[in-house]
Amino acid sequence: MTEEGRFGKGTRTTEPTGGSTALRGSIGVGGIVFLVIAGAAPLTAVAGSLPVMIATGNGAGAPLAYICAAVVLLVFSVGYATMSGAVTDAGAFYAYVTKGLGRDPGLGAAGVALLAYTTIQAAIYGLAASTLRDVVAKFGGPDLPWWLWAFVLMALVGVLGYRSIDLGVKVLGVLLAAEIALIVALSAAVLFRGGAHGVDTVSFTPSAFFSGSPGIALMFAIGSFVGFEATALYGEESRDPRRTVPRATYVSVITVGVLYALASWAVVLAFGSDRVADTARQDAAGLTITAATRFLGPVAADVMLVMLVTSLFAALLAFHNAIVRYLFALSRSGHAPAALATVHPRHSSPHVGSLVQTAGAAVLVGAFALAGSDPVLQLFTWMAGVSIVSILLLMVLTSVAIIVYFRRDGSDTRLWQTRIAPVLGTLGLLGITALVISNFTTLIDGSPTLAGILLTLIATTFLAAIAYGRLTSDR
Repeated sequence: MTEEGRFGKGTRTTEPTGGSTALRGSIGVGGIVFLVIAGAAPLTAVAGSLPVMIATGNGAGAPLAYICAAVVLLVFSVGYATMSGAVTDAGAFYAYVTKGLGRDPGLGAAGVALLAYTTIQAAIYGLAASTLRDVVAKFGGPDLPWWLWAFVLMALVGVLGYRSIDLGVKVLGVLLAAEIALIVALSAAVLFRGGAHGVDTVSFTPSAFFSGSPGIALMFAIGSFVGFEATALYGEESRDPRRTVPRATYVSVITVGVLYALASWAVVLAFGSDRVADTARQDAAGLTITAATRFLGPVAADVMLVMLVTSLFAALLAFHNAIVRYLFALSRSGHAPAALATVHPRHSSPHVGSLVQTAGAAVLVGAFALAGSDPVLQLFTWMAGVSIVSILLLMVLTSVAIIVYFRRDGSDTRLWQTRIAPVLGTLGLLGITALVISNFTTLIDGSPTLAGILLTLIATTFLAAIAYGRLTSDR
């Protein structure tokens, strides 16, 4: 089947029934929402990113930063969900950009997507391994090197990624239900007991939002939504993609946005809106754990430490699945080795891609380990920065592609869904991207040289993917 045929209007991009390159599954709205929230790693964001966001960003204004990010993504989601009726493919951003802007920009988007998910997964391996090492040591276990724990996690993710996506969803469902329950319990306890100095709404005022460095706050906020693309990535494996993808998209953005806004507000109130920033600067790593100790008790705080590891594991599995499906989509369109599009006869999973992705993660994480890099300050921070910028670039390209496609196609004349919302979403994403890039040097430890190298890597990947696609097409 030709590439044009794969992205034809209203078609599912699969081979004929019974072929070896058609993904199958029965994921519903809930399953896809779980996969998206897993990528967002709620407990990791609340216990890991939020304290740093408060300390270096806009302090008590952090909750409003989450709401701003959610609103922009919700507006973007209108066109994104509408586009799902025209394209159902395992490489969502890649497929959407190809459909709207053509093959070359689409291949560039695919390259950037692979870079984004590969780097964020490597980043999380660093953070997860470091956290697991500390948790094991805290409870009397052996103090082993972080990279050893990283490879243990890698093996577990590889096994689940090789199997059916339905199995992965079940595992994520159990882990996510537990961590979300813990976040909700902490938030409820703080609000019910009136926080440290009473309940106030300072966090949702413009003065709080614009205090300090709102750009850094928005950078962390948008980074907390990484994995958002999963609503369309699993369209082929859903029961009814035309209904499932749009519903899952809206539910995911609203759920993540509300959860983060509520949890961050509770953490602010736990220390007081006038004192939380200073407290976070003194002990960013322990801010949320300290709040849990005060309002839920020491046992709950220990549970939170353990759940932080499972939260990170859920994110690793979600990003593993995303990378594998991009490889699958590229292979099926003729731009990657054909073996990557092979579907397992029993598990109906892209199992070859899963093996390749696991090997790639081992090489990248292994390189940082051999270099003696710090798993958090270097592996996590640098790779997360690359991923955030890459994801924003992908969203901007996708938003523009949606505008171009519906204007050219003319089959859907609804102004809000195909014109107004996509334009507003593009403008909002461009604004956030500008803020993130202007604060990028701060994110990667204040080195302008390193910031330039990493940003150049993103641009180079985009161009290299286009060049590779042309070479493979000419063979």
